[in-house]
Amino acid sequence: MTSLKRRVCVWVAAVVVLVVSMGGTTAQTLSGQIAGQPKKILLLHTFGPNFEQGAAWSREIQRELNKQSPWPLNIQEHSLVTALDGDDAADAKFVEYLKALYAQRPPDLIVALGAPAALFVQQHRPHLYPTTPMLLAAVEVRRVEPSMLSERDALAGVRYDQVAAFENILRLLPETKAIAIILGSSPGERFWAGETQRIVGPLLKKNNVELIFYGEQPLADILKAVATLPPHTALFYQQLAVDGAGAVYGDKEPLRRIYEVANAPIFSFDQSYFVGQVVGGPMFSPAEGAQPMAAVAVRMLGGEKLSGINPIGFSAPRYDWRLLQRWNISESRLPPGSEVLFREQTAWQRYSSQILLITAVLLAQAGLILALLNAHRRRRLAEVQARQRMKELAHVNRFSTAGELTASIAHEINQPLGSILTNTETAQAMLKFPNPDLAELGEILGDILRDDQRASEVIRRIRSLMKKAPFDPVELDLNDVVRETVDFLSALAIARQIELTSLTTQNALLILGDRIQLQQVVLNLVMNGIEAMKDTPPEHRSISIRTSRAEKFAELSVSDRGPGISEDKLKEVFEPFYTSKAEGMGMGLSIARTIIEAHNGFISAKNRDHGGATFRIRLPIVG
Repeated sequence: MTSLKRRVCVWVAAVVVLVVSMGGTTAQTLSGQIAGQPKKILLLHTFGPNFEQGAAWSREIQRELNKQSPWPLNIQEHSLVTALDGDDAADAKFVEYLKALYAQRPPDLIVALGAPAALFVQQHRPHLYPTTPMLLAAVEVRRVEPSMLSERDALAGVRYDQVAAFENILRLLPETKAIAIILGSSPGERFWAGETQRIVGPLLKKNNVELIFYGEQPLADILKAVATLPPHTALFYQQLAVDGAGAVYGDKEPLRRIYEVANAPIFSFDQSYFVGQVVGGPMFSPAEGAQPMAAVAVRMLGGEKLSGINPIGFSAPRYDWRLLQRWNISESRLPPGSEVLFREQTAWQRYSSQILLITAVLLAQAGLILALLNAHRRRRLAEVQARQRMKELAHVNRFSTAGELTASIAHEINQPLGSILTNTETAQAMLKFPNPDLAELGEILGDILRDDQRASEVIRRIRSLMKKAPFDPVELDLNDVVRETVDFLSALAIARQIELTSLTTQNALLILGDRIQLQQVVLNLVMNGIEAMKDTPPEHRSISIRTSRAEKFAELSVSDRGPGISEDKLKEVFEPFYTSKAEGMGMGLSIARTIIEAHNGFISAKNRDHGGATFRIRLPIVG
């Protein structure tokens, strides 16, 4: 019997050990399952996501929670919309909704954003989640009743320094006479209206600044008022959740509409409003404040019991450069350590690389243009000098030609002079007669006069040819130039046994040119032809000069019956120093081309079909 009892006891002990062992394993499994579940956070807004101030704090706190938490998180947001009108009956319905929502598993942490949300949780915690810890975040410390905080609660609040916010306005705008505050009429907003009057009122009164409140009026009336503010007035936008008519607004819409019509600069206390309508100053920074708040929340999720952290104050002042410019606020008035944002870059800052590139291109172009201008100037100078040298050579060429014409010139002058001498001697002899024949004496005197005029004309032509005069284009007849030159060369042609003929048009060929230089061209061409025919039999020596009109050009051709020009040399005959004569300088045709081109004309050479060469000149006709 004793042995049986002993066996039963052993079996019972084994069963107990097995059961305990199984229970421990099950507990460990359940514990592991719980440990692997996301931490559930109930995030309770005061007004809702349409209110930018609370929405900005919510976004930044959630971002920091996900960043700092070692556990996966399940953050669920809810809005305490009853805070807008203080409806206690609606609060009860909201409590029932939250109880039903989290009936299976209560949240691991409650984060209440704003004083109304915190007060709601404190009042209804016994009926909701009596053991769930709560973090009061972004709550102004004056809105929290310390006696209502339990040991499971922590406060990560903010301290709104109203004096600093309004001193910022007076610092930037020392001539301010009034400050209008935009603050709604919800219960919370009425609280802040009283606090502003209590704290800021004495400061503004000391500086003779009037304090005006807009919030008891409908938004439409507020818009009319801020559009016609007196000079030296500033606007301070705190919040407009509910206007005087009971209309509910999100923060963004009232601020945007006020900015569109306001005739005074707008200031605020929270950087969530710092989006282009607010000048700036010391403000709360949700991005900076969320870091310590999230750190407290993570520690509370880990089971720590905390009382909270020191209240968070304003961040370093920030200002919108665009609005400083709009309201003519000097940056010298900003507090030390201020940050100026949205500064428009100068053209140099935005386009420095493009400006440098364009400047480099412009400098390169300027350098190239200067180089080209300098080259052009030097070329023009060289052309002027070349023309001057060519004129001098042409003048020398005329003297050289005159030297060759010495015999014919002397013959032309001797003929009239001889006739004058003969007629004079005859007249003297007749005057010795007792009754001289006066009629015959008159004829003799007429002959002397004609011979004198003939000699004078020869001398005039020589002087004209030898004269060193500047290029002086005038309107003249090309036919006259040809006739005068032929008359001048007629004696030389007779002496050289050359038949010199000219055929000119009946109508005048009016051109713009220099008579002396054009005569030199014809003279050079004829002399060139005379030299080319020195080995030609006398009976075949002939030079013909013709003029004609071809459309808008006057043409002049000089043809000889010499040996012609080698085909491979036709393009070289007008080059300086080109000559086929041993004693020649090779400048006659080059000078001719220079003169013709100065007259905007063309000169060319070609061989005749039956021997000899033809030089053709084309000059533009006037009119």
